[in-house]
Amino acid sequence: MATKPKAIRRDWTGDELKLAFHLYCQMPFGRMHKTAPEIVELANLIGRTPSAVAMKLVNFASLDPSITSTGRSGLGNTSKGDREVWQTFSTDLGRLDDDCELILDHLKPNQQHSEPEMRELAEPPASFIGETQQAVVHIRKRQDFFRRSILASYDGKCCMSGVTTPELLIASHIVPWSSDVKNRLNPRNGLCLSAIHDKAFDRGLITVTPDFSIRVSEKIKEEGQRTKLGKMLSGLEGEKIVAPKRFLPAPEFLKWHNDVCFEKKTNEPYDI
Repeated sequence: MATKPKAIRRDWTGDELKLAFHLYCQMPFGRMHKTAPEIVELANLIGRTPSAVAMKLVNFASLDPSITSTGRSGLGNTSKGDREVWQTFSTDLGRLDDDCELILDHLKPNQQHSEPEMRELAEPPASFIGETQQAVVHIRKRQDFFRRSILASYDGKCCMSGVTTPELLIASHIVPWSSDVKNRLNPRNGLCLSAIHDKAFDRGLITVTPDFSIRVSEKIKEEGQRTKLGKMLSGLEGEKIVAPKRFLPAPEFLKWHNDVCFEKKTNEPYDI
């Protein structure tokens, strides 16, 4: 009886590893299984099985300190390529997103890419006014990647209020988009906040200290004596944010917000 030939194992290419890591950044750890639609889609695109893609994502988890520090772990059989991709791109997700956009354009040359849904960026940042339409679409794709990364890290839940309605959630920059070009896509420069908490945070009415405690401005505390909204926000004083499953906010970014934003804008009209 003829024996069935063994399947030839195909090594992962650099581009495939980039696409897998790109997806890893946008998926909650608990959804990294072979039946997830995003994993099935990537598997079909690069000619691998959904199981292989899911295993690769879990391999990346074994390199992620925010995963391993909580007692969770990946498969523990990472390759040299896995480690190189992690070391190169875990602190430079902007470059990763740019590379993956080019890879996807090559893999799907005839596919019309739909413009991502944007909630935070109804208009391009002021620093980009006058850019081409192509540049604006690129900015919006980057914002969409940042949003997906932040919501995945926080399991789609506001870290201050626990709100889970997607339409009410914002991937909020700690150091604003216009103030730090290098860290625009850094998920450690983000918090998942409800729309109201995002507005209060942006206006310097609340902040998060480097030890992840919430501070509330005097203006909000005064408001808390008069309105339900003010009472709700002022009640956050001293509470800890719910930590993300990945990409813990960087203390240096939180310190910047404390020093530069907190209670510095409260002389402006209070319109939250």
